[in-house]
Amino acid sequence: MDKLKINIVIAGRTYPLSVKNTQEEEGMRKAASAINKLISRYEQNYAVSDKQDVLAMCALQFASKLEISSLEKSSENTEAIKKIKELTNLVNTHLK
Repeated sequence: MDKLKINIVIAGRTYPLSVKNTQEEEGMRKAASAINKLISRYEQNYAVSDKQDVLAMCALQFASKLEISSLEKSSENTEAIKKIKELTNLVNTHLK
């Protein structure tokens, strides 16, 4: 399968990338857009002179969102498993 060659611009720098398909391309472009918007927000709201600092803050924000989401899903899964066990116990008790 031929890969698509695209250019993504983040913080004013162009990065040539290869993607598998147009869906992956769209995902990359949306991610780059989100990063660039966050960079602009940080530059407007904070006295940041170094792009590396801004990019580090962006990376931290995106990574923490993923981790928080993962923790929430894990908690939801644990709660669902607990309820399933409770229901199973109820069913088993009524079948006896």
